Amino acid sequence: MQSLHVNYDDATGAISRIEGATAEPWDKVCEQFDNDVRRIADATDQAGYTALYACYDEDNNPVYYLVEEDETLAKLRCKTQLSKLGRSSSI
Repeated sequence: MQSLHVNYDDATGAISRIEGATAEPWDKVCEQFDNDVRRIADATDQAGYTALYACYDEDNNPVYYLVEEDETLAKLRCKTQLSKLGRSSSI
């Protein structure tokens, strides 16, 4: 499962590629952002990438990635969601 760092304009919904960005394993990107990721939208016409995700850094700033979703990702999302069950959230 690969991901690609991109720019995303929330106002227009435009996705633009970052020059020189290379594909990265999605699980490594998730680990880098401590699994603080959110699916933003479906991605079409993006050379095999099927979804846009926002990854949030320690200052809660979004960094955007195109991801090629597959069965492995569905299992990973389920595992992460199940591991968070029963946790209390503090505001």
